[in-house]
Amino acid sequence: MSLSARLFWAALGALSIGFHLWLVFTGLVPNLVSRPLHMALAVPFVFVLMARTPFQRWTGLPLAAVGIAACLWVAWNHDMLGDQYGFLADNGQLAIALALLLVTLEMARRAIGWPLPLVAGIALAYAVWGEAIPGEFGHPGLPMASLFGTLTIAEGALWGKLTGVSVSVVAIFVIFGAVLNAGEAGQGFMNVAAAAAGRLRGGAAKVSVISSALFGSISGSASANVASTGAITLPAMTRLGYPRSLAGAVEAVASSGGQIMPPLMGAGAFVMVELTGTPYSDIMMAALLPAFLYFLAVWVGIDAFSFRHVLKGIAPEDRPALRAVVITSAFFLVPFSILLWGMFGLKVTPQYAASLAILVGALLLVLDARLTFDWRRTLLRLEEAAVNSGRQIATIAAIILCASIIIGVLGLTGLGVKITSLILSGSGGLLWPALLLTALACLILGMEVPTTAAYVICVSVAGPALTALGVPVLQAHLFVFWYALLSTITPPVCGAVFIAAGMVGENWLKVAASAMALGLGLYLVPLGMIANPDLIALAADPAMALLAALKVGAALSAISFGVIAPINPLLRAGLVAGGGVLLFI
Repeated sequence: MSLSARLFWAALGALSIGFHLWLVFTGLVPNLVSRPLHMALAVPFVFVLMARTPFQRWTGLPLAAVGIAACLWVAWNHDMLGDQYGFLADNGQLAIALALLLVTLEMARRAIGWPLPLVAGIALAYAVWGEAIPGEFGHPGLPMASLFGTLTIAEGALWGKLTGVSVSVVAIFVIFGAVLNAGEAGQGFMNVAAAAAGRLRGGAAKVSVISSALFGSISGSASANVASTGAITLPAMTRLGYPRSLAGAVEAVASSGGQIMPPLMGAGAFVMVELTGTPYSDIMMAALLPAFLYFLAVWVGIDAFSFRHVLKGIAPEDRPALRAVVITSAFFLVPFSILLWGMFGLKVTPQYAASLAILVGALLLVLDARLTFDWRRTLLRLEEAAVNSGRQIATIAAIILCASIIIGVLGLTGLGVKITSLILSGSGGLLWPALLLTALACLILGMEVPTTAAYVICVSVAGPALTALGVPVLQAHLFVFWYALLSTITPPVCGAVFIAAGMVGENWLKVAASAMALGLGLYLVPLGMIANPDLIALAADPAMALLAALKVGAALSAISFGVIAPINPLLRAGLVAGGGVLLFI
């Protein structure tokens, strides 16, 4: 990439960072201004910078121009559009509405592939022609001016609550992660993990677990986790003689935990705030113990595998010195401390606290692990932070905007209520069959769309069914969110496994088999949350929450060890059965 191109993308990324920080620090901006501008800033990154071929780049330029122009038109005319109440006034407005929808679908296709925009396209087709469907799954019909207007010029669908979350919260935490990753924080994660677990049995695998938990807390992406921490941990494990299938499985499973690890949770925590009305701090506290139990089950699984294979720790000469651990850990501990101080000390909003942490993290980019300063290195880090922020904000925006179309259609046509009724009737009005149907739907949908989008769509139709059967709202949302993550390690489509298998050069099915055994917590913890509601009540009742965590942790440990360790079949059956009983009583 030429210098001028690099400067352009760095400047656009910096503009995106500045815009989202400005929204936090300056107060209220009309939604029909901030949300279209958010999309306008995302469009060039998806259509031009992220283009994979020259053809995509050249076709992306006019699409980006159309998308930016349409977004700017909505923002400029927000007062007029607010008085139209979602009804398009003329054919010119209809053309702009159709352009916005088509650009959004193509934006998602280029960012994440066909499945999600295909579902959104089917939803739009249902909204237009669903009145021709006989029976209860048809709808009475919608005037086109009202349908497309509600989707594109009102504060719903494209510019609804989900997009608001992307604008005001998710973008800020994405910037936070990009700033930390541009500096020494990533090395700090690895050094802390190596110092804490490197000397233990299976130490190289346990370093992967700790580093992925730390890195995942700011990345919120299983794929990004595998690619980053895996670049270090996978060669270390294979060099020490770990089976390649196990090494890949450890990294895939540990990295998948990043999407359930507070504070970011793959943007899910912030979407959950809007959908449940629960404060962010409460969601973070509710998710903390289940996430810890997930990594506990992985840890026990590694110990169980050590009875099958010789899993060495990291050699003393390969472990970081204490001074390096202390210095590099400060690069993530200081910004994290600012974040927590802002939320719980100053009691400001999470996005305001994260904005303060971003400013501190940016200042730390001037130093390296030796505490030296180099202005060229600093400029390169700032460029990396700006470009990665713009790219990651754009990717999440593409997902959320496309998912917003689906949610808009579900609400306008009443289809969401009909699917909820179908789940209730299919389960016979019983909770556990409804939970299993929901888990199956999450797994199927999660195979094809990103976790956050799968969660949003599934919870929109299955959430009301679960709450109707007596499951508290937050509990239902966490259950759906966890199961939307199943496809990261569950065949036939398991993204984290595919990436890890490619990096270690192993058959993906072998990696998936080991990953499913190591990742048992992903399948069992959501059920444990339903059977033990105190598990997510850490903020309200810490003592009962910790007792529930001890019980569920013991159950998971017994099941994990029983499934993986090469032990007497009767003892294996006893551990699995005993753990299962303990999990549900």
